[in-house]
Amino acid sequence: MGTKHSSMGFKTQSPLSIFIVICLCCLFYILGAWQKSGFGKGDGLAVQMTKKTDCNIFTELNFETHHNYVEIIEPSQPEAKIFKPCHVKYTDYTPCQEQDRAMKFPRENMIYRERHCPPEEEKLHCLIPAPKGYKTPFPWPKGRDYVHYANVPHKSLTVEKAVQNWVQFQGDVFKFPGGGTMFPQGADAYIDELASVIPIADGSVRTALDTGCGVASWGAYLMKRNVLAMSFAPRDNHEAQVQFALERGVPAVIGVLGSIRLPFPSRAFDMAQCSRCLIPWTANDGMFLMEVDRVLRPGGYWILSGPPINWKTYYQTWKRSKADLQAEQRRIEELAESLCWEKKYEKGDIAIFRKKVNDKNCHRKSASVCESKDADDVWYKEMETCKTPLPKVTSANEVAGGVLKKFPERLHAVPPQIAKGLVEGVTAESFEEDNRLLRKHLHAYKRINKLIGTTRYRNIMDMNARLGGFAAALESPKSWVMNVVPTIAKNTLGVIYERGLVGIYHDWLCDVP
Repeated sequence: MGTKHSSMGFKTQSPLSIFIVICLCCLFYILGAWQKSGFGKGDGLAVQMTKKTDCNIFTELNFETHHNYVEIIEPSQPEAKIFKPCHVKYTDYTPCQEQDRAMKFPRENMIYRERHCPPEEEKLHCLIPAPKGYKTPFPWPKGRDYVHYANVPHKSLTVEKAVQNWVQFQGDVFKFPGGGTMFPQGADAYIDELASVIPIADGSVRTALDTGCGVASWGAYLMKRNVLAMSFAPRDNHEAQVQFALERGVPAVIGVLGSIRLPFPSRAFDMAQCSRCLIPWTANDGMFLMEVDRVLRPGGYWILSGPPINWKTYYQTWKRSKADLQAEQRRIEELAESLCWEKKYEKGDIAIFRKKVNDKNCHRKSASVCESKDADDVWYKEMETCKTPLPKVTSANEVAGGVLKKFPERLHAVPPQIAKGLVEGVTAESFEEDNRLLRKHLHAYKRINKLIGTTRYRNIMDMNARLGGFAAALESPKSWVMNVVPTIAKNTLGVIYERGLVGIYHDWLCDVP
């Protein structure tokens, strides 16, 4: 007996209904996935950000870390090293120029006035105190003419040099009238006479050396003519003279022409002078004059004012015979000629010589030529009785070592030593980059300390000057920089002088006892 589905059983679903259900499921699945992806209308922010994103904007991403790795150390309480003040008797202490130590060395060639540093066991490990009542120096240019007595409490020069108008004591300050032993009418009048022969005004002369400078009035008054003078004098019974110079805001160092070479590179200075500096130029076969020749630039000028110049007038005052003084001047002129210098001027108390621009222009057999291969290797090196050779030239008109632009163009021009490839690892491009970097650094320093570049900081030291970029960036009549090139660093001091800046070699790590 056949059976039939009852009305209470399940009806068979049509294929069309099943198809519709499957389509709806798929539609809702796709719609949900679309919205989840961030492209749906429900995520308008995602849509806008995606449309505006340009993946090519950051083309020079630097994935290096921008912080220094510092090892995490467990908290501890390290003992801080504290340096106590030295006794007040060390107020004028200069480590390698102490009088008691100096007197133990020979007097010959002023050896006892040179640097003699204490051994390790005698070095001080305390802070040198300022003089009692020390005051902030007067701003430049007033500081050129006035110094607080409390800052340099030494009056001996005001007595011994009273008639020569070096320095006067007035109330609680020293006044510097700008006088000197050989320029009683003042430094300005003296420089005017020099400028009648030497092209000081047009920027041809920028760096100068003053041997036996006294209180450095010559250098002080040259500054307003855009000439930067490095002055030096020994620490003798007038121990305050170089300190006076520094307090006045003038470049100066303790030094002497003795047995050791000057701490400057060859061909550094455009002009040098001896104004009654009492250096025996004819002694040791002219060794001291040969050292001046080493640091004098080709085409540079040497000024001698004082004995034996104008001996006919002063021979009785100097308590010397006419014959003796005449012979001394003749010998100086013979030495100058052997060094390829030409006398350009003599009047009154002043004689001016000019160094030839190269060795091809010498009309007389030169002094014996030094054999040393590095004329700038001078730190604690003994002087020699020989002429430092100049760089080779191909014609009689070529300037040995290269032509320098006039200042201030000279400050930023590529120095000849770099242009000729004589400084290892330094090119014209890296020179320009160094200048750019130091300008950036100086800008950052000024944001932190707004007094930089003002007369508040007159004397500034760059302890590792490299190419002189910091001093060049700071260059202004308000401040000057002592560019120090450590003896263990690459020797770039010649480049610094070619830029019209001044500096010195030094060894920060240790001094030779």
